[in-house]
Amino acid sequence: MQQETNDNLEDASNELILTDEEVVRLQIGEVFAHLSKDELESKIEQMKEVTSQKLEKLEEEKESVLAQMAELKKILYGKFKDSINLEED
Repeated sequence: MQQETNDNLEDASNELILTDEEVVRLQIGEVFAHLSKDELESKIEQMKEVTSQKLEKLEEEKESVLAQMAELKKILYGKFKDSINLEED
């Protein structure tokens, strides 16, 4: 989900570059706010930074969980040998 948000912000940034408008509408929920192009560029950059940080944190958590899963698999296979199957299909 964070990756999708990051991609959407990148698309919005690209579209903003292409526009000739000085005042641009930003949709926040069900409301549109009128912002200058410069304000919106900085807002998008801030949002991209926050999203990137969240994405990095989630990737770190994922790596930690996968390492923990691998360690638990070793323990369980050591204990139960071939009588269990922990592999993903």
